[in-house]
Amino acid sequence: MTSFRIERLPFDQRNVDTWRQVEPRFSNWPVVYVLADGQRVYVGETRNAAARMKQHLESQERRTLESVRVVLDDTFNKSACLDLESLLIRLFAGDGKYEVLNRNEGIVNADYYDRTTYQERFDAIFEALREQRLFTRDILAIENTELFKLSPFKALNQDQAIAMEGILDVLFEDLAKSDGSTIVVEGEPGTGKTVIAVYLMKLLGDIERSVDTEDLDGDSLFSDYFLEGYAQLLEGFRMGIVVPQQALRASLQKVFRRTPGLDAAMVLTPFDVGLSDEPWDLLIVDETHRLNQRANQASAMQNRRFGAINEKLFGADGDEHTQADWIVAQSRHRIFLLDAAQSVRPADLPARVVSELTASASEQGRLHRLASQMRVRAGSDYIGFVRVLLRGDQPAPRDFGDYEFRLFDDLGQMHGAIRARDEEYGLSRLVAGYAWPWRSRKDSSALDIDVDGYQLRWNQTQKDWINSVGAIDEVGSIHTVQGYDLNYAGVIIGPDLRLDPDTGRIVFDRSNYFDKKGMENNPRLGIEYSDEDLLDYVRNIYAVLLTRAVRGTYVFVTDDPLRAHLAHAFT
Repeated sequence: MTSFRIERLPFDQRNVDTWRQVEPRFSNWPVVYVLADGQRVYVGETRNAAARMKQHLESQERRTLESVRVVLDDTFNKSACLDLESLLIRLFAGDGKYEVLNRNEGIVNADYYDRTTYQERFDAIFEALREQRLFTRDILAIENTELFKLSPFKALNQDQAIAMEGILDVLFEDLAKSDGSTIVVEGEPGTGKTVIAVYLMKLLGDIERSVDTEDLDGDSLFSDYFLEGYAQLLEGFRMGIVVPQQALRASLQKVFRRTPGLDAAMVLTPFDVGLSDEPWDLLIVDETHRLNQRANQASAMQNRRFGAINEKLFGADGDEHTQADWIVAQSRHRIFLLDAAQSVRPADLPARVVSELTASASEQGRLHRLASQMRVRAGSDYIGFVRVLLRGDQPAPRDFGDYEFRLFDDLGQMHGAIRARDEEYGLSRLVAGYAWPWRSRKDSSALDIDVDGYQLRWNQTQKDWINSVGAIDEVGSIHTVQGYDLNYAGVIIGPDLRLDPDTGRIVFDRSNYFDKKGMENNPRLGIEYSDEDLLDYVRNIYAVLLTRAVRGTYVFVTDDPLRAHLAHAFT
C-alpha cells in the first residue's frame, strides 16, 4: 500500500537548485505544494516542482515566502492533484490564519477514477499539515466558518461553471463593444447563487491585476481570460455586490476584508448604490427578490432617502421606481441573482418586476438557471417536496437517504436534539416564523416564545446571529438566516399557519403574525394585502427555513391539526 509524505524545504534559489538531486520526483512527478510565511500562503500543483519553484522565485509577490512543503504520493495524477490543490485552498481561506495568495482560474468539481479513495487520503494529508501548524482547527470546524462558506475559492459544479462561462463571454463581448448588459441568474435555495456572485468578483479582480501568463495552468477553466487583452478591458473597472439583507451583508464584508483583491467597501446596500455620485461598471445583486419597491421603509430616514434617490436618478419621486431601477441607472453592466419564491415581505420587489427581468434576459440569451443542489444533501427533490407540503398537498413520504427529516411532537425534545447535533457537527439552530412578538428586543430579560410552557427567546443580534454566543439557546428569524447554511435546522412552524378544519386547507392567521413590515399595506401604491396574499409570503418564509440545513431538518408544528395533517409526510 502506497502512502504520502510531506517534504519541508527552505524556499530560496540555492536550495531549489539542488532539488533534482534530493528527489527525482521533484522534476518529473505530479505533486501538490504549499508556500508559506507567517502571514501568507500559496497552494499549487505541478509535474515539475523544481522548475515551478524557480518561477515563483521570480514573482514579486511570492519570492518573499519562506518555506515550501511538497506533498509526494506514488499514486498522484493530474486530477487528484487538482482536487487536493482546490481543497487546500478552500480550507486555508476558511481557516483564516493566512492570507491566501491564489487567484481564481477555475477548478470544476469534476469526478475521476477512485476519487473517494483519494479524498480519504486528503483528510490524512490535511491532518499532517495541521500537525505542522499550518491550520488552526479541524476540517469540520473550518467548514462551519463563514470564511469557508462564503469564500470565493470554490470548485464550481457543472451548472455554475456553464453559467460563469456564459457570464464572462457576454460581459467581455459587451466591454469590447462598449455596450451595456443585463444578466439574470435564477436558482432555488442551495443552488449556489451567492457562490456565483462572490466567485465572479474575485475572478474579475484577478484578471484585472494579471500581469503575466507564466503562472497559468492551461487546464484551468478560465485560464483563457488571463491572456492578453482581457485585463485591458477591465482597467479601472469599478464593481460592487449589492446585498439587501443586513445579516448576510455583514458576513460578506468580513470575507471581502480577508480576501486579497476584494474590499469590504465593495459590499453595498441598495441605498449606497442610489446615493452614489459615481456609477459602477458592474453591479452584482444577490437575493434580487429582496430589493424594495416604493413602500414604507424601516425608518423615516430611509423613506426620505428613497424619495431623494428617485428624484436624483429619474427627476421625480415616481411611485413606479424600484431599487432594481436604481441598479440599472447606476451601472453599465449588472447581474441579478434571484429566486422569486424567496420573496418574504410585501415591500420586496413585485413578482411582476422579477418576471420581467427574467423574461427579458431569456429573450436575449442572458438567463442562466442553476438546478444542482449544493446545500441540502437530500437533493433537489427535497426542495420541491417542501413546497408541495406547504401548499397543503399530501405527497407520499420520501426517502431522502442520510438526510434527517423528522417531525417532533414536543418542542423541548426538538431543542434537545438540535443541541446534540450542535455538539456533534456545529451550526445547528432553532429557527421560526415570526409568529410571536419580539419582546426581548427592548427587554433582554424577556422571553418571547412560549409553547406549552417551553420558553425561548428570539435572536439577540441580527448580524451574524448564527455564529453568535448563545445562539443555540435562541430562535432565529427569517431575517437572520436567509442566505446562510446550517448543518441542522429545527424549524418551528408557529400559529401564523394553521389548518382550517372546515376546508382542510392551510390558512394564514393574521392575529398570530408579528412582522409589521411583513403584512403592511401600501397606501402609496393603493395596495391592500389580503390573508391569501400574505399566506404566499409566509409559505415562502417557511420554505426558506426548511431548506437551510445541509444534514437534516427537524420540524415542530404548534397547531395540532396542522401537525397531524403534515405527519404523513415524515417516515
